[in-house]
Amino acid sequence: MLLTRRPARPRSAWWRWRKGRPFWGGLATILAGAEICVLPLAPLKIMLQQGIAGIPSVLLGLVLIVLGLAAWIAPQYRGLAGVLTVLLAAAALVMSNLGGFLIGTLLGILGGALMFAWQPLPAAEDPAPAPSAPLDPPPAPPHR
Repeated sequence: MLLTRRPARPRSAWWRWRKGRPFWGGLATILAGAEICVLPLAPLKIMLQQGIAGIPSVLLGLVLIVLGLAAWIAPQYRGLAGVLTVLLAAAALVMSNLGGFLIGTLLGILGGALMFAWQPLPAAEDPAPAPSAPLDPPPAPPHR
């Protein structure tokens, strides 16, 4: 069986959208916000102590979700969103039930770092077509 190379497929709209923004950083940040936001809303049997930690937890979670969505919608602000995400995830460690039992804080720090480190792909430039004339052979070495 001869192995042949498959022709290149055109990229789908989903692939182009996902590569054009910090997708994984935004997703990790949204998941971190959901984790931090949902835990205070759990039944009291699950939560050991609700206290006043419920309000900052919900607010921090909502802000993290908004920052993750902002990185998707406006990727040019990824640096600011990444730094704010890491700071808020670290603050959630103290203010919100250990930051969603550490899961939310770790996801937030990871998401913020991924957003901050993401770089857009350079625009694909079409290279100039190569000349069709054959190359000249190398010169022969001199005889002694």
